[in-house]
Amino acid sequence: MKTVKVALGSRSYSIYVGAGLLKETGRLLKEVGLSGKTIIITDSKVRALYGEQLAQVLTSAGFEAGLVDVPEGEQQKSLETAGRLYEELARLRAERTTPILALGGGVIGDLAGFVAATYMRGVPLVQMPTTLLAQSDSSIGGKVAVDHGNLKNMVGAFYHPRLTISDVGLLRTLSQREISSGLAEVIKYGIILDPDFFDCLERNVARVQALDESVLETIVSRSAQIKAGVVEKDELDMGSRNILNYGHTVGHAVESVSGMKIWHGEAVAIGMVAEAKIANRLGKLRQGDVARLAKTIKQAGLPTELPRLEATRLLEAMQHDKKVLQGKLRFALPKAIGEVFLTDQVTASLVREVLTERHEET
Repeated sequence: MKTVKVALGSRSYSIYVGAGLLKETGRLLKEVGLSGKTIIITDSKVRALYGEQLAQVLTSAGFEAGLVDVPEGEQQKSLETAGRLYEELARLRAERTTPILALGGGVIGDLAGFVAATYMRGVPLVQMPTTLLAQSDSSIGGKVAVDHGNLKNMVGAFYHPRLTISDVGLLRTLSQREISSGLAEVIKYGIILDPDFFDCLERNVARVQALDESVLETIVSRSAQIKAGVVEKDELDMGSRNILNYGHTVGHAVESVSGMKIWHGEAVAIGMVAEAKIANRLGKLRQGDVARLAKTIKQAGLPTELPRLEATRLLEAMQHDKKVLQGKLRFALPKAIGEVFLTDQVTASLVREVLTERHEET
């Protein structure tokens, strides 16, 4: 097991990464002072795979475990679903000290985290991510949110968990598409801050896809370390944390305009290649690095080409993104593998030029 510390003063917490940690949940909760009643929030699929098992683990450890599930899907990340969960928490007599365990992927982490942040003005939260994307990225950093209409993650809060338990053994039930989608965010960390980590990923993509638990533990814990370091410097996302948005300015637009048919990691992969091309056109990134990035993304089973979505709609979606400041799009763009810079000087015409390219060799 590897432990990553997130140092945020009184809000500091630990991220535990390893295989078989679900069975250790009761002990880990007790170590941070949690006891008594717990409420597991999950989705219907994860409930069948791991929810009942977790409830039994907690009961055996002396906890009273409630279990609540919602249907699968991004559409559940809504104020309406949050409202239903508030009612369930009241029915189960959840108290201010009752921890919510968010057992699932990014949707559950965001939804259950938002509910924990707002029910009784805040109850303890434990993140238990079950996807590679959630373990390596979305469960870290305290951002919790729901969608509202076409507004993705625009209603939310910063609310850190008491601890995060990432059991890489749970990844064995994921599809190859889900593993690939999670790899997009992992690759992002190498590009923005750690060239050695990117080298490691290049060498080990096949072992990740084969679910080698030692490699999974390494890449999940290193991703967590990198993100924790960024969050510690800019907890509320007011400046330097924006580097985590590499690939996301274009990626979120692709995700939104596709009607969520393109998964988050796939959209970020597309966005990383497109934004690397933008950096290249600005004279900031070598063509060789664009090609290297695209090759690694492709080897991870991810798309590198923009889908046939209208450039005008993509640009409109970007203008509604929360990364817009004073009407200007903000990009985190790579200078080299392992280094990025922030800019609001990318013109709409350059973005359109890259968005309308078709099947250009990278």
